Amino acid sequence: MAQSLAKEFKKGLWAEIPPFRLVLGLCPVLAVTKSVENGIGMGVATTFVLVCSNLLVSLLRNTIPPKVRIACYIVIIATFVTIVELVMQAYTYPLFLKLGIFIPLIVVNCVVLGRSEAFASKNPPVMALADGLGIGIGFTLSLTAISAVREFIGAGSITVWDGSPLFAMPDWFIPLSFMVEAPGAFVALGLMLAGMNLIGNK
Repeated sequence: MAQSLAKEFKKGLWAEIPPFRLVLGLCPVLAVTKSVENGIGMGVATTFVLVCSNLLVSLLRNTIPPKVRIACYIVIIATFVTIVELVMQAYTYPLFLKLGIFIPLIVVNCVVLGRSEAFASKNPPVMALADGLGIGIGFTLSLTAISAVREFIGAGSITVWDGSPLFAMPDWFIPLSFMVEAPGAFVALGLMLAGMNLIGNK
């Protein structure tokens, strides 16, 4: 049992890490990864929704009628997204404003809905919990890595929550500002995806 749980958890950290392996949830990946703060915030919010919805879907898997399962999954996911929205508005309002519409859009995130349909609805709660936690952490790490690359190259530094720089390029470095624009998201994702594929093939 412990080995199965570890396997389900670890697959989300490499073998099925979104967006590099599953290539799902690309909308927030491309839109919110202008800064590490945004990437971590979006990742943690998605992880909370993913873990909670996986657990509840698994608990109700024998109760939900097959014909209305997708609608039920969306209602479950929307409930936890609403909780995330309210908590962020109460405690991290500036971050909530930065993430904007992409917090409500977690409801239709392919990663979250896909795990409910493909895994949680077919497995016991403990396994669904491990799956959701692994995929969620993997998604958060992906967003953070892409954000770090884009912010470091595009702005010349990586800032923390209070706005002070955590890492900074030397003074002679000229930031490539396009990296924090929409084209930079595609470039960063493409290069990192290529790197993941090279490592995976070896």
